[in-house]
Amino acid sequence: MEWMRRTGLLHLPAMKKSSEASAGKQRGPGRKKAEHRAGAWRTAKASDRFELYELAVQDAPGECELVDQVWKEIRNRTPRSIREDFCASANIAAAWVQRRRGNTAIGVDLDPMVLRWAKGRLEKSLSKDERARLRLVQADVRHSGVRGVDSVLATNFSSFVFKTREAMLGYFRDVHASLTEEGLFILDAYGGYESWCEMEEEKNMDGFVYVWDQAKVNPITNEVLNHIHFKFPDGSMIKKAFTYDWRLWTLAELQDMMRAAGFRRTVVYWEGTDNKTGEGNGEWSVTRRGEACAGWLAYVVGIR
Repeated sequence: MEWMRRTGLLHLPAMKKSSEASAGKQRGPGRKKAEHRAGAWRTAKASDRFELYELAVQDAPGECELVDQVWKEIRNRTPRSIREDFCASANIAAAWVQRRRGNTAIGVDLDPMVLRWAKGRLEKSLSKDERARLRLVQADVRHSGVRGVDSVLATNFSSFVFKTREAMLGYFRDVHASLTEEGLFILDAYGGYESWCEMEEEKNMDGFVYVWDQAKVNPITNEVLNHIHFKFPDGSMIKKAFTYDWRLWTLAELQDMMRAAGFRRTVVYWEGTDNKTGEGNGEWSVTRRGEACAGWLAYVVGIR
């Protein structure tokens, strides 16, 4: 199960240490040390699966910090506008408009239910000015109509829903057309030899247990079927709270398709290793050579 710890899919504290320090907080609320007090316990009936996902999985401030790092290193300037594709609750888009005055964000998702959930929550969590700088769009990310943004983000491996080269290439072409002249496309990916194992891994959070379930793997087609389950102290469970029917794309394939879609060049940001723990140290840098480890997490950047 080492690859899960390495990639941060279970988000152990070693992940993104540097980002946490500069952001002044841990990697999302769920990264806090589990405190199983009676008052903190949850139940399946009383829990919201979207909230649990944010607590267990996402690090919106860390993602925004990486965007700034990539822009500083590649363009030597600060970006202002992003399009968060597959945005779901628009957590990253919300963090982006909160990060700086003048930042704007557009969240794109096909699911009207999750967008309604996001809108309701953002009305409570963002100021009037911040809400005015964030727009939600219900659309297929390949045909969103959103143009003229500095960055397009595709995180949490959501683009892996496109299983054929034709479908992924169509998406990449739309992204290329959506960006400004100096725009950057930032997409995350995971892999490693344990990513091909059918297995489950559990992580204790604050009052619940997050379960990553790699249910099926087809090495002929590179297709995987993954689930997220949530368990609670009273024995209740939200089974298959989220299901991901993906194709695992290699970094080489993703870069080839980006260049075929019109991107002038691509780079890979690889996470460094903590020599004491062997886990990710939260420091991202451009490299052409990764580690043949059990699990890795990387970002592919398409440069116009």
